[in-house]
Amino acid sequence: MKKFMCQFTLCLALLSLFCSAIPAKAIVMGNTSSYDITLEEINIVNKLNNINTEETVEVFNHGQEKIYITQCDIDLMAKLVYAESRGEPFEGKVAVASVVLNRLLNPGFPNSIEGVIFQTNAFSCVRNRDIKANPDQSCYDAVYEAINGTDPTNEALYFYNPAIATCSWMKQTQKKDTKSIGNHVFFKC
Repeated sequence: MKKFMCQFTLCLALLSLFCSAIPAKAIVMGNTSSYDITLEEINIVNKLNNINTEETVEVFNHGQEKIYITQCDIDLMAKLVYAESRGEPFEGKVAVASVVLNRLLNPGFPNSIEGVIFQTNAFSCVRNRDIKANPDQSCYDAVYEAINGTDPTNEALYFYNPAIATCSWMKQTQKKDTKSIGNHVFFKC
């Protein structure tokens, strides 16, 4: 009986370890139906040729609109969050991620996360190559928080740090719905 209990306990421990390694929000081949979406639909909506069926995908719901986000998108957003908001409070990191999603929803910006982030002169960290940095876990947490619908910016499309901004347009443009978070000011035009 003692041997059985040891084996049983070991099996439970291994099972719990294995289960904790599976991402809770992952869509992988075989479980896309839990989101009522097929991989083919994701490919069509995102104008992609093929999404790797093993790749994690997040679904960002905004009203009636659904945006399907790949792990590569999440990694890129986390890099942007790290480069643009290093040293800022968590809310500021969520705000930076929210600006990316807000731009994605706006017809005046590119229709992909990569397009938004790499749009010419959109983010200083791309221009100066800080985007190649390795984000920490708080940056990923902030990205997931934004994907899950938290937007502390009032749907802002822009942000800047008034203390270090060098772009004259950013300083001089008329701003609406401004909100200060940490050292950044978030706004619409």
